[in-house]
Amino acid sequence: MKVNKNKYINYILLSSLLVLFFVLIFNYKPNKMSEEEALVREVYKNNDEHPKEISEQYSVLLENLFDYRNKAILDKNEDILKGLYDTDIKFGLWAYEQEVKKMKYLENWSSKQGVNFNDIKTKVKIKKMREREKDLYGIICDVSTEYKYSYENEPDKINMFRIGTYHYLHVRIEEGGYIITKEWYTDPFADSLNLENIKSEDIKNYIINHEEIHPQLTQEQEKAIEYAHRYCGAAADEEFGLKFNTKYRDFNCDGGDCANFASQIMYESGKFKKNAIWNYENGSATKAWVNAQGFKNYIINSGRGSYISKGSYEEVYREAYNLRPGDFVGYEKKGRITHVSTVTGFDSKGYPLVTCHNTDRLLVPWDLGWSDKAIKFHLIKVNY
Repeated sequence: MKVNKNKYINYILLSSLLVLFFVLIFNYKPNKMSEEEALVREVYKNNDEHPKEISEQYSVLLENLFDYRNKAILDKNEDILKGLYDTDIKFGLWAYEQEVKKMKYLENWSSKQGVNFNDIKTKVKIKKMREREKDLYGIICDVSTEYKYSYENEPDKINMFRIGTYHYLHVRIEEGGYIITKEWYTDPFADSLNLENIKSEDIKNYIINHEEIHPQLTQEQEKAIEYAHRYCGAAADEEFGLKFNTKYRDFNCDGGDCANFASQIMYESGKFKKNAIWNYENGSATKAWVNAQGFKNYIINSGRGSYISKGSYEEVYREAYNLRPGDFVGYEKKGRITHVSTVTGFDSKGYPLVTCHNTDRLLVPWDLGWSDKAIKFHLIKVNY
C-alpha cells in the first residue's frame, strides 16, 4: 500500500504534540512558593518561638524602624522612606518600591473616602532570628499595625482598624538602628497596588454625609462578633494573644484560611449547625467550609444567606450600607471568589468594617486593599 509521506509526517507531529500536551497537563505543578514564604510558613507551622528576652530586646528596635516608616507614609515622604532601605541591593530596592506603591494607594483610598490618617503604630513580636553575617540578621516576626483615621467633616471622631502581617526580613544594624536589605510579607494591599484611581466627588460626598449606625443585634450576632475579634490572629487585641483558635486547623499553608475563619464565625455564633456539605472535623474540612468560592456558593444555595448586591465598587458602595454584623463580603478576581471577610462593625459614618484572616484584619473598611477596578464585590446577607 502506498503511504502519503506528508500525511504520515503530519500525523507523527500531531501525535507528538498531543503526547506533550497531556504530559504538561498531568505533570503541572503550581508555582513554587518563594524561599521567604516557605521559611515563614515553616516557623508558624512548627510554632517556633525565639527566647523571650532576645525577642523583646530586638522587637523594640524593629518597632522603632516600623514606626519611622509609618511616619514617612503618613507624611507622604518618599525620601525618609528611602533612607530605611539599602536600595543599592536589588531586594532592598524592591522592598522600598513596594512601600512607595502602598503609600500612594493609601493616599488614593483616603481621598476617595474623605478621610485623613491621624496615626499609624506598630507592635512587633519576633518569632525567630539568626545572624546571617556580622550585624546582618534574618528575622521572622508578627507585625500588628494600628491605623487611626477621621473624616474630613468630623476630625474629632477617631476611627481605628488593625492589620496583622507576617514578615521575613534581612536587616543590618547601623548605629543602634536597622536598615532593611530584604523584606517579604503578606501584603494586605497587594490586590490594589495597581489601582486605577477612583476619584469621584459623588462617592466621597455620599460617604462623608452618612451617619453612625447602631443596629439591634441578636445574641448570635454578638457571639459571632466576639469570636471574630478574639481570634483574628496578629490583628487581635494583645490580651487575646494575637492568635488563631487552636481548636481549628490553620489552612494558610494549604491555600488560605479566610473561608475557614468565616465558617468558624458562623458556627461559633451558635446559629448554624454543621452538615455533610458544610463541615469541619479533626483537621479536615469540606470545600464549602474552607474554600472561598465554595463557601459563598453554599451560603447562597442553602438559603443561609442571600445577595444584597454584586458588582464593581462604584456599583455596590451604596448598597454596602445594608450590610450588618455577621454578613460577609466576597471578593471576586477573574471570575472566582478568592477571599471572604465578615462584617463585625461600623465606623463613625456607618461604613461597614470587616474582620478576617489572609491577611489578618480587625474592623477594617470593607473595600480597603481591594478597591481595584478589576475586582467585583459580593455583598451577602447571612440569616441570623
